[in-house]
Amino acid sequence: MTPFILWRVIKVEDWAEIRRLYRAEGMPIKAIARHLGLARNTVRKALASSEPPKYRRKSKGSIVDAVEPQIRELLKEFPGMPTTVIAERIGWERSMTVLKDRVRLLRPEYKPADPSSRTTYQPGELAQCDLWFPAAKVPVGAGQQCSPPVLVMVSGYSRWLLALMLPSRAAGDLFAGMWALLCTLGGVPKTLVWDNEGAIGQWNGGRPRLTAEANAFRGTLGIKIVQCRPGDPEAKGLVERANGYLETSFLPGRSFTGPDDFNDQLTWWLGHHANVRHHRRIECRPADRLVADRAAMVALPPVAPVVGWRTSTRLARDHYVRVASNDYSVHPSAIGRLVEVVADLDQVRVSCGGHNVAAHPRCWAVHQTITDPVHAQAATAMRRSRWQVTRPLADTQVEQRRLADYDTVFGVNGTVDDTEGVA
Repeated sequence: MTPFILWRVIKVEDWAEIRRLYRAEGMPIKAIARHLGLARNTVRKALASSEPPKYRRKSKGSIVDAVEPQIRELLKEFPGMPTTVIAERIGWERSMTVLKDRVRLLRPEYKPADPSSRTTYQPGELAQCDLWFPAAKVPVGAGQQCSPPVLVMVSGYSRWLLALMLPSRAAGDLFAGMWALLCTLGGVPKTLVWDNEGAIGQWNGGRPRLTAEANAFRGTLGIKIVQCRPGDPEAKGLVERANGYLETSFLPGRSFTGPDDFNDQLTWWLGHHANVRHHRRIECRPADRLVADRAAMVALPPVAPVVGWRTSTRLARDHYVRVASNDYSVHPSAIGRLVEVVADLDQVRVSCGGHNVAAHPRCWAVHQTITDPVHAQAATAMRRSRWQVTRPLADTQVEQRRLADYDTVFGVNGTVDDTEGVA
């Protein structure tokens, strides 16, 4: 029965008591009215109402009612028009809050719904990737602490979770991290899903544009990289939820002595907790699906893709090379020659003519100068040997001038022995 407003608003307790007396006790309406001190019509209406009585104030309308037809016309033609533009078009000069509330109610009637899809993944089909920035400071050396990015990868079919902290989000480190995770996985999903990370690519002119590094990486692996549309995080909901899971389940209560300690703890937690827990969506453990998932993936290529930092330069006199804002020393014997610099997540190596002339652990701090003592000693020895070269003395005759000549020039009187002279 449709609820209606009672002529006299009674309390919910009275309404419940009226119905109890009538239905359970069999008391007539007249007796109920006399017992509760209510009018008989009030009792009849309480019995006829199937819901408790509610007080509803009569609506006085809104100042937006007068312009609602204009708002509807604009939304009909332009469903995504911002409220500020609507206010300008209709000449609205009053409160923007009430206008925004009304537009928010009306817009869904004209803007097509954009529901997210719930996809069932096939073995080896894809993996979603993202960068997670943990809310924890990690010592990176040189007295610096920061929150380096963590590369997170989740397989769609098995929900197998992989993660690795990187020195930076630059392309050299990002693709080196992806290759390290894929080697750990033992296979390559046919599709890697990314958002618009700068090292991966961006949307330009309504189309996704992969970077040269991303195309080279996927070409070597023989896979596809899909870029999600901007502002569509639901398209990679698996890895977004994984980021939240890491934030709430792995990070709390932990402290780290450095990036290596962070990755060691993370690897242990993934292997002993995250990937062996019961996953509600797939109703099993990720480890239970991993074998089938990996069997359907693309095999790792026989030749590893070119990842990390690679550059060639002519070594300057200061015999240092720069990698990601840090300077690394090189043996001074290579000064003036062309050297090749190769850096990965762990080490920086420099070669010249096929010979190794420098090898340093990768520095995670920024704006640092890393010097090998052997290189410094060699440079000092080379500078000393350069300045210790003996030069022959010149055999030059110097004219001897008499002192009397100087007296004559300066007008000095006196007797001077002409035999004396100076050089």
